[in-house]
Amino acid sequence: MAGLWPGAAALAALLLLIGGAFVALLSSTGELDPAGLLADRYLRHVVLFTLGQAGASTLLSVAAALPVARALARRSAFPGRTMLLRLFGLPLVMPTLVAILGLATVFGETGWLNRLGQAAAMQPLHFLYGLSGILIAHVFFNLPLAVRLLLPAWQSVPTETWRLAAQLGMRSRHLFRVIEWPLLRQVLPGIAGVIFMLCFTSFAVVLTLGGGPRAATLEVAIYQALRLDFDIARAVELSLMQVALCGLVLVLLRAWRREVPLSASFDRPAARPDLGPWLGRAGDGAAILGAAVFIGLPLAAVVSAAVAGSPGTVLIEERLWRAALRSIAVAGGAAAVAMALGIGILSAQRELRARRGRPRAAAMLEVSGSLIMVVPPLVLGVGLFVLLSRVADVLALGLGLVVAVNAVMGLPYVLRIVGPSMERTVGRYERLCLGLGIRGWNRLRLVEWPASRPAVGLAAALVAALAAGDLGAIALFGTEDNETLALLLYRLIAAYRMEAAAVVAGVLLALSLGLFVVIERGVGRRGQA
Repeated sequence: MAGLWPGAAALAALLLLIGGAFVALLSSTGELDPAGLLADRYLRHVVLFTLGQAGASTLLSVAAALPVARALARRSAFPGRTMLLRLFGLPLVMPTLVAILGLATVFGETGWLNRLGQAAAMQPLHFLYGLSGILIAHVFFNLPLAVRLLLPAWQSVPTETWRLAAQLGMRSRHLFRVIEWPLLRQVLPGIAGVIFMLCFTSFAVVLTLGGGPRAATLEVAIYQALRLDFDIARAVELSLMQVALCGLVLVLLRAWRREVPLSASFDRPAARPDLGPWLGRAGDGAAILGAAVFIGLPLAAVVSAAVAGSPGTVLIEERLWRAALRSIAVAGGAAAVAMALGIGILSAQRELRARRGRPRAAAMLEVSGSLIMVVPPLVLGVGLFVLLSRVADVLALGLGLVVAVNAVMGLPYVLRIVGPSMERTVGRYERLCLGLGIRGWNRLRLVEWPASRPAVGLAAALVAALAAGDLGAIALFGTEDNETLALLLYRLIAAYRMEAAAVVAGVLLALSLGLFVVIERGVGRRGQA
């Protein structure tokens, strides 16, 4: 059992945290009345709106990402391509509220777009709040994600395929119909499923841009029931409904999705036969430029608003720097806990699969690490609130609970990023280590750590950056005494102190990106594998 105890300890911690929260939810409901819940007109509206906005956001994100990803795949070498891909990576680690502030600066009632319209004697546009604003924000976050997930599909097409297509004189529409679409049809369900779940459990976007009860999702309704109305019974009922819907959606998506292993071609690159026509060049250029402007403008707006928002006055406030220190503490704590849980699960999973010949048990262990996909973070927070409110002052434990929730939120990223690296290490070095008698500390120091270090650094950096800007958990447990930068920013926006909010957004953006870069390069710099 020596190789299994880290996974057993991690699994016990997860079951204690998630299971305890779920039991607390169940024990607080009394007698559930599903018929009564379904008869609630407002609740039906919230459920339908939650599903509808997630579906529309997914459709728009994927539809917009397809021409952009195809253009980037077709034009593999143009000035600024590497910088553009890096730009597309920023929304993945950018705090949600910072992006929302940037979107408001561009598309808001007094934003850049309306100012240009006024200069052209046009009527101002009002579309940022409500469903339209939610869709814009979700596309902003998920279009770059979809592009980065779609690119490997094109990169996996063998060189010989393009050469044969060129010999046959195939045009662009024929290439798409015969070569590209059959491959995309296999990977699109999985990509759409990931984006749908992200939009389905979206909290900060809907809370900030929803504009009222008519544009509320289940997560926002849970938050309002607990923190605004302090109706614990209602919050518990909504939480259980959220869990049930998440579980149902995941089952349906898993049945729909097909696992398609993709690997980039390592042959000499061959030019596609459809790169010459001017119409294709113009279309690709328009798609790339449009995506770059849509993603880049809000980021530029955040920086410019922070510079113009009286930074000297805001930066000297003690409240700001205390919130920044708490954000750093939450980010570091969440990353450390997530890495400990993830590596423990992966170590036990590897032991079961590679050394004990029990792949089914290994798969079950991996699934246990992704329970947070069924129990959304806000629901987990409500369960912990209900569980601990019976024995302690929950708000006094706020930061510790925020760390725990964010660590569990980050665990799936750790499993997806570090897991393949550890599997490759086993495949490459297991027999060598057995033959040379390298085990224990020496194996960890000489083999495991150098080989997995880049993946560990990336996973820890991603979890830390996401935790630093997370609003969901701190919105439940936050007070004046433990507010983080994300909560401070939300309160400034709610109070319409937009100049101060812009400065805080700039600080939060710099902090999140700084944490990501420092941790990835400091922890993840390549060792000698």
